[in-house]
Amino acid sequence: MLGWNIFPWVTVATVALAVVASVVALCNRRVGALVTSSLAVVVLSAFVAVLWLSLERPPMRTMGETRLWYSLFLLVAGVATYARWRFKWVLSFSTMMATVFMVINCLRPELHDKGLMPALQSAWFMPHVAVYMFSYALLGVATLLSLYYLVKRNDTILPAIDNLLGGGLALFTVGMLTGALWAKQAWGEYWSWDAKEAWAAATWFIYLGAIHLRLLRPKATRAFCLLLIVGFLSLQMCWYGVNYLPSAAKSVHSYNQ
Repeated sequence: MLGWNIFPWVTVATVALAVVASVVALCNRRVGALVTSSLAVVVLSAFVAVLWLSLERPPMRTMGETRLWYSLFLLVAGVATYARWRFKWVLSFSTMMATVFMVINCLRPELHDKGLMPALQSAWFMPHVAVYMFSYALLGVATLLSLYYLVKRNDTILPAIDNLLGGGLALFTVGMLTGALWAKQAWGEYWSWDAKEAWAAATWFIYLGAIHLRLLRPKATRAFCLLLIVGFLSLQMCWYGVNYLPSAAKSVHSYNQ
C-alpha cells in the first residue's frame, strides 16, 4: 500500500517539525512555534489524505488507523492549547504523546486493505470514529495538564483543564450518540452492553463525575486532577484494552485487521 509504505518518512518529518516547534516555544518564540507546529499538522494531515485516497475509504478501520488519527488530533489539540493559553511546555507534551503512537505504527505495521465489512459501510462510521478520536485527544491533553498541575500546583492551569474536559466530554457524548445510531442501523439495537460499550459508559460517568466534583467542590483540585487521570486510564481500556478481554472475540466492536 503506497500510502502506508511512506509512513516512516512522514513520521520523521512530522516529529522533526513538532520537536522544533516545542523547542522554539520554550524559547518564547510564539509565532515561530505556531507556524512550525502547524506545518507538522499539515504534513500528517496530507498523509491521512493520501492514505484515504489509496484505500478508497476512510482510514479508520484498524487499530493502527485509529492511532494515526489520534496522533494527528493530539498535535491539533496541542497547537490549539498553546495558541489559547500560551503554556510553553504543552507542545512538548503533545509531541511526545503523538510520537509514541506514530512510532508504534511504524514498529507494528498492519494490513490495510480496501475492504470494509457491511457494518462499517454506514454514514455513521466516519463521524463516530472521528469525533471519538478528537475527544480522546482533548481528554489526553487535559490529563497531561492535570499531571502538570499535581507537580507544580499552578492554579492558572485549571481553566485550561476545565475547558479541555468540557470539550472532550461533549465530543465523547456525541461519539456515543452517533455510535448508538450506527448500532441501530447495523445490528438492530442502540445499545448491547458488550465490553466496549460498558467501558464507554464507565468512562463517560467518570468524566461526568469530574465535572460535578469541580462544580460542587472547586477547592478539591487534587482529587479533580486524580479523577481525570483515572478517567484517561478508563478511556484507554475503552479504546483498545477491551480487545484483549476474552469477550472481545464475540464483540461487534472488535477491530478486524
